[in-house]
Amino acid sequence: MKLPKEITNGFLIFLGIGIYFLLMNVLGLANLFYLRTLNVFFIFYGVNRTMQMNLREGETNFVSNAVSAMATSVVGVSMSVFGLLVYSYARGGDAYVKTLSETFMFGGNPSVPTYCICLLFEGVASSVIVTLMMMLYWNNKYAAD
Repeated sequence: MKLPKEITNGFLIFLGIGIYFLLMNVLGLANLFYLRTLNVFFIFYGVNRTMQMNLREGETNFVSNAVSAMATSVVGVSMSVFGLLVYSYARGGDAYVKTLSETFMFGGNPSVPTYCICLLFEGVASSVIVTLMMMLYWNNKYAAD
């Protein structure tokens, strides 16, 4: 059984983000918030790969490609947030999230679920932005009507 390209590329996004953040932790760079924003490049990679696969398969419908790209990014972001949820509880739960939120944009003491829900909303917003940007980039490859 072959998995759909959206799930496969979403999983690649998850792996890229997961390895990137674990590497940042090992190198002691996890407290640099601007390095956390670079995870958007993994979303760009996964979405771009899905769009290229669609074009190779002859799929040139704008709407179906937009849905495919959005599904890829949402799968990747959702898996990444779920991975953070599991990792946060393995590292101490709310106490671990408190160390993360010191260098992030949260105020107060967010719990693990609150932190993950906020990151999920942020991730979905970035998924929409990345999808729109990639659709504009690949626009000349799609049929207008």
